[in-house]
Amino acid sequence: MADAPGLPIRDQLIDRRSKLKTILTTSPNDPLLLRLLREVDAALTRINDGTYGLCKTCEECIEPERLIADPLAQYCLDHLTPDEQRALEQDLERASSIQAALLPPQNLEVMGWKTHYYYKGAGPVSGDYCDLLEYNNDLYIMVGDVSGKGIAASMLMTHLYATFRSLVTLELPLEELVGRASRMFCQSTLPTHFATLICGKADNTGKVKICNAGHHPPLLIRRSKIETVKATGLPLGMFCEERFTLSEEKLDSGDTLFLYTDGLVEAQNTSGHEYGKEQLLEIVSENCSLPPEKLVSACIESLNTFLAGAPRTDDLTIMAIRKL
Repeated sequence: MADAPGLPIRDQLIDRRSKLKTILTTSPNDPLLLRLLREVDAALTRINDGTYGLCKTCEECIEPERLIADPLAQYCLDHLTPDEQRALEQDLERASSIQAALLPPQNLEVMGWKTHYYYKGAGPVSGDYCDLLEYNNDLYIMVGDVSGKGIAASMLMTHLYATFRSLVTLELPLEELVGRASRMFCQSTLPTHFATLICGKADNTGKVKICNAGHHPPLLIRRSKIETVKATGLPLGMFCEERFTLSEEKLDSGDTLFLYTDGLVEAQNTSGHEYGKEQLLEIVSENCSLPPEKLVSACIESLNTFLAGAPRTDDLTIMAIRKL
């Protein structure tokens, strides 16, 4: 059997079958519902005989993210029909457009803070989470990374976006906000999924509360001095009852908070060497006096020089937030 998520997939299919049977009691001859029921039954049969997750053409494993997005999939990407390939391309284009629309305004200047970010998926869609939200005299800052890549990760990223956007309006203490988001994420995703996250809340005096849920430590740039903010909890979704703590910082005019995902420090060149945190600290130190957009651009330029044409294999987000 392929490396598919076993029992959770079986449970999903059984639940889907039950719902289809209920709907068919009122529409017993609906051809679409009958076809879906046959496909669900066929998928359950494949789980029982050990062939679930294997392409019907080549008998190789179907891409895991494809199975998560569509548990009824029977073909790997290499063996889709032309019509299926066109449909998938159109779906990816739509998903990419939707994801782009969820990003916050670029070069946001609000409540005495100026922001700039760079956001780029390894493919058409990204599993990185990037958001800025002004609410009730606070600026909420979110940068995160969902486990995995591709369509499945992008779907979970959208789930995180909706979760935080709704929870912010409850005006919870930041640690409770992150804790509740983690429980919701844990309860609504597969056990193999989690997300690292930086969630911050800044006010107009320069005070910043930061919750680091297993993410790469953000950098605090105070004049020429650079500090890191260590993790204050495990990644979201690891344990449903995980509790989180905060660190509190005070930024003065000209100080910057710098956040990034692992697509920066773990990027590898053609020799297999990682960009690394030391190189990041060096480029940030050399450009710490620059405004956010130029600091981010300097990091991208440094990364591109390091890669020297090697392809990026991970999603990438970089964000700089300066106190004016």
